[in-house]
Amino acid sequence: MKILKEYTIITFGLFVMALGWTAFLIPNKILGGGVSGIATVIFWGTGLPVGVSVFAINAVLILFALKILGTGFGMKTIYSIFVLSGFFALLQYYIREPFVTDRFMASVVGAVMSGSSMGLIFTQGGSTGGTDIIAMIVNKYRNISPGKIILFLDVFIISSSYLLPDIHIETLVYGFVVMAVASYVIDLIITGNKQSVQLFIFSKKASAIADRIGNETGRGVTFIKGVGWYTKSENDILMIIVKRMEYQEVFRIVKQEDPDAFVSLSSVMGVFGKGFDTMR
Repeated sequence: MKILKEYTIITFGLFVMALGWTAFLIPNKILGGGVSGIATVIFWGTGLPVGVSVFAINAVLILFALKILGTGFGMKTIYSIFVLSGFFALLQYYIREPFVTDRFMASVVGAVMSGSSMGLIFTQGGSTGGTDIIAMIVNKYRNISPGKIILFLDVFIISSSYLLPDIHIETLVYGFVVMAVASYVIDLIITGNKQSVQLFIFSKKASAIADRIGNETGRGVTFIKGVGWYTKSENDILMIIVKRMEYQEVFRIVKQEDPDAFVSLSSVMGVFGKGFDTMR
């Protein structure tokens, strides 16, 4: 069931990505980055369907994924290449006119769809091929976000396209809009699952709150002895680090046990250890 869920999410992401390109970017003559961007340039110049070019280019890159990232990742990538190529061919055949004609709006919508789909696929351990493979390889050995790696590669690809005939500066500008928005959305989705928060809870019922947090959320709680300078009395302070999506559960427990508790909430740059990220 876990594998089925992963492949279902990957398939949905691939469809959204192909739709973003065929319905918003390609018919509006907007160039994006990655292999899809290269395939789009080939399509404009020769009429060769984007799906064919995407498949051909990725067929070479997949060999590196199998060797460096493992067969599990390679199988998902092979699946993604076949399905994405099929979606491109199918949607490009039926979609002949852009969904919106405003090029700026089309570039933003297409970039959001493309970036969100790639981020979604990354969270399932998959890849859409192309520059995604390079990004995941670098991310495996260096703590650099995939979005930043793809951003660098896309700058190079889009800038290089200016050397081709019939590519004007306006096309590059919209291409950079697509590149920036897609990169931001990728990081937003990927780091959104990893973002953590740190809470300090000042309460007279610290023990009861700590017991419930440990039992109901499975997260550890640290007791810190403090002294209130105004009252000159000792107080127990609870320090908890949880995923961003979990802090509302902590709030609920605190409110039920001690509505008068004082709570400090702050975002943290990174958390490494059991239950969180692994140090590289």
